[in-house]
Amino acid sequence: MTSPLITAAELAAALDSPHPPVLLDIRWQLGGPPGAEEYAKGHLPGAHYLDLDQELADPPGRAGRHPLPETGRLTAALHRAGVTSGRPVVAYDAGPSLSAARAWWLLRWAGHLDVRVLDGGLAAWLAAGQTLSTETPVPGDGDFQVEPGRLPTVDAAGAAELGRAGLLLDARAGERYRGETEPIDPRAGHIPGATSAPTTENLAADGRFLPAADLASRFAALGVTDPANTAVYCGSGVTAAHQLLALELAGHKGAALYPGSWSEWSADPENPVAIG
Repeated sequence: MTSPLITAAELAAALDSPHPPVLLDIRWQLGGPPGAEEYAKGHLPGAHYLDLDQELADPPGRAGRHPLPETGRLTAALHRAGVTSGRPVVAYDAGPSLSAARAWWLLRWAGHLDVRVLDGGLAAWLAAGQTLSTETPVPGDGDFQVEPGRLPTVDAAGAAELGRAGLLLDARAGERYRGETEPIDPRAGHIPGATSAPTTENLAADGRFLPAADLASRFAALGVTDPANTAVYCGSGVTAAHQLLALELAGHKGAALYPGSWSEWSADPENPVAIG
């Protein structure tokens, strides 16, 4: 696999091939509408819907709003969707791939080697003249064995250390990083030492990722030199996965995710908060 992305045209051809990929619909947005409702109105033919809140994360708690899912929870969801180790997987959302990137990262973290994201999501699919379906496929008979930990993560202590002596990228909007507003988490601001790097700046106006060369220039300007000494966080570990996908496109494999992100960090009164 040469890229973690697939275009609408490439996906259409793959779906018409003798060995089509498993399609995962990961539509989700903070505050709704529920992705399942959007899925029922129309989805890519053959796609299985996965619920980000219920299947791609454990219940919210001390570990944040979207803790990494327990192995059994993730395994059950992937088996229902027909995921196997020998069949490619393509995840998509409405665009611009924020929640689809969470599925991409999770599958890679769980050990799947062939996972892509539909660049631009459902919006790009429709723009390419492709059609949707309202048929719900029968539950799959997947047999993929989840092996957690195949991609690097850091905890709160690790994030704090990278803020002091490495590179910690904050993928949230700039106003949240600066502490000007905080719509959902307990405190406003950012982890001390973190660098503001809004993930939306990885995207073109049409919701697709910028070319790899442009992403490489962006991350160079942000100070990315050693992915092994770099981690990304956001509000709850969703848009941070999108940033990690952009880093991989730019040639920086191996950066870590802080799964608890700001939702975990800001809930602990002993953790310091920086403003500005």
